[in-house]
Amino acid sequence: MTEITLYTDGAARGNPGPGGYGTVLLSGPYRKELSGGFRRTTNNRMELLAVIVGLEALKHPNCTVTVYSDSKYVVDSVELRWVFGWERKGFVKKKNPDLWKRFLQIYRKHQVKIVWIKGHANIPENERCDRLAVAASKQANLPADSYFEQYEKEEDALFE
Repeated sequence: MTEITLYTDGAARGNPGPGGYGTVLLSGPYRKELSGGFRRTTNNRMELLAVIVGLEALKHPNCTVTVYSDSKYVVDSVELRWVFGWERKGFVKKKNPDLWKRFLQIYRKHQVKIVWIKGHANIPENERCDRLAVAASKQANLPADSYFEQYEKEEDALFE
């Protein structure tokens, strides 16, 4: 079984606003960095997408993965098992159902532990992820976060 360490971070300049994610995967001597951005999204979406993209980058199933994230939204949703209740209820009145469904699909292919770390606490890989996410959010001609842009107004009405 392959052991992977995954650091993740998300950023949004404005919330919503231009956003990005950054991911650093480590396994033995191997390292891979991934990042991407969107023209209008939220910080929570980018935090969650960073984890998803990192897990989706794994080439083999059933890896043992430790994910380090500074997002209480992501960490608590998984470690306190809230997301599994949301799934049973069809994600009714929950934000980001598109990403949570995608997360659960890849999460179930591996042995994943998610650990909260304090952001901006001089943890080198977390700081690298932050730089990747911010840089991605500043790229020119960012693509649309289609789900978010399509349902943003609908979601705002749902949660008022």
